[in-house]
Amino acid sequence: MEDKREDIILSIRGMSKSFGRNRVLDHINLDVKRGTVMGLMGENGAGKSTMMKCLFGTYQKDEGNIYLDGKEVNFSGPKDALENGIAMVHQELNQCLERNVVDNLFLGRYPVNSLGVIDEKRMKNEASKLFRKLGMTVNLEQPMRNMSVSQRQMCEIAKAISYNSKVIVLDEPTSSLTVQEVDKLFEMMRMLRDQGISLIYISHKMDEIFEICDEISVLRDGNLVMTKSAKETNMNELITAMVGRVLENRFPPVDNQPGDVVLSVQHLSTKFEPYLQDVSFDVHEGEIFGLYGLVGAGRTELLETIFGIRTRAAGRVYLNNKLMNFSCAKEAMDYGFALITEERKANGLFLKGDLTFNTTIANLNAYKKGVAISDPKMVKATSNEIKIMHTKCMGPGDMISSLSGGNQQKVVVGNWLNTQPKIIMFDEPSRGIDVKAKQQIFQIMWEQSRLGIASIMVSSELEELLEVCQRILIMRDGVIQQEVYPEDVKIDDLYALCMGGEK
Repeated sequence: MEDKREDIILSIRGMSKSFGRNRVLDHINLDVKRGTVMGLMGENGAGKSTMMKCLFGTYQKDEGNIYLDGKEVNFSGPKDALENGIAMVHQELNQCLERNVVDNLFLGRYPVNSLGVIDEKRMKNEASKLFRKLGMTVNLEQPMRNMSVSQRQMCEIAKAISYNSKVIVLDEPTSSLTVQEVDKLFEMMRMLRDQGISLIYISHKMDEIFEICDEISVLRDGNLVMTKSAKETNMNELITAMVGRVLENRFPPVDNQPGDVVLSVQHLSTKFEPYLQDVSFDVHEGEIFGLYGLVGAGRTELLETIFGIRTRAAGRVYLNNKLMNFSCAKEAMDYGFALITEERKANGLFLKGDLTFNTTIANLNAYKKGVAISDPKMVKATSNEIKIMHTKCMGPGDMISSLSGGNQQKVVVGNWLNTQPKIIMFDEPSRGIDVKAKQQIFQIMWEQSRLGIASIMVSSELEELLEVCQRILIMRDGVIQQEVYPEDVKIDDLYALCMGGEK
């Protein structure tokens, strides 16, 4: 029995955490074995991130004990945790974007020479050695702002590794990575595991969980409801454990026929990098239209150009045969366009505002009483959206920052639905949310579709596009490769097309 306990690098016993009357964690017991990958799953709001933040010292737990390598620990903050062997790579990256890679890698721990001056040569040498070890090619002098989200993600993982951590927590690390980058990440994780380092892998992507994890634990409503070897469970059992019931249909059925052309994009090109080149397509009334391509293919840039927040070099956009070449987002909104962005915290939410503010901000004119804004109207509308979206919160007055990522996404969607749009553009709507929340958002898409509302959906999840969309446009390097119908194509075909091959 003692030998078995020696295999445990991290042990959490009786951890509880409440925010006001909301009990987020309820006496959690969790063991992580040395040199293993522990998958941590659960619905948005189940308590995964809160438990990790209590472990990392970002939050102070109300009850319970944490043991690291057999010794009780209670970290005062993230820096304390890092220095004692626990690192965490957050889903929402927190980096100094104006500084270069080396500065971000050594932030808070700059080495100094004998004169007390920062030793930049040593920093560069150690950074180069680290990235070579990880098989990564990185321009060390490049400002973080000029790097893609995926490159910044990999740098953050490298930073965590550089602390010689005993335990590394990865919170949705693949949400912005390409297939090749995911493969590289998993290669790195296996290398670290073989070195005796333990990893806690938080993800909603079932295929990745089964590919990389040795054990899987599931949280539901603040309780740890299951821990099993990955080899001894399956997808259906995990979903049932997460939501407390069997989800019969993960995606809503395609049961409507698109109408006439409502949106026409003709020969659209952009003035600045990353470039779009001669993009043309039509979207029909009540249609869910998919956009697929690898990171950097131009999918987000296409939505932003249509919405008026990226400069066109050429081309036209028509809504119901009327020219709509927007010069700003306000014009697009006035004509019934909505854009649900990929980076919800960066440009989809007001993090210092409450649910009411974030639910109503896109359509304030609807809540006027005379010349003033009516607070009761706003609160009533927010309460209604909470019910419709099944948002986990205490009420309209909750701060948006207190919600989980998935529940924040529901607020973003609800905010735009309040504008009663004609065209809704979704950029990675399921990023970082659980299987039940995905189902709810896709259900909303189909409900809007039945009302004649057209949707354009960007997603890196091939299964989603095939199940949800009626047509899919394949993009590569800012150029349309091909248009496909889900019933005529398979996942490997789509991947080949976005790589420049043929199906």
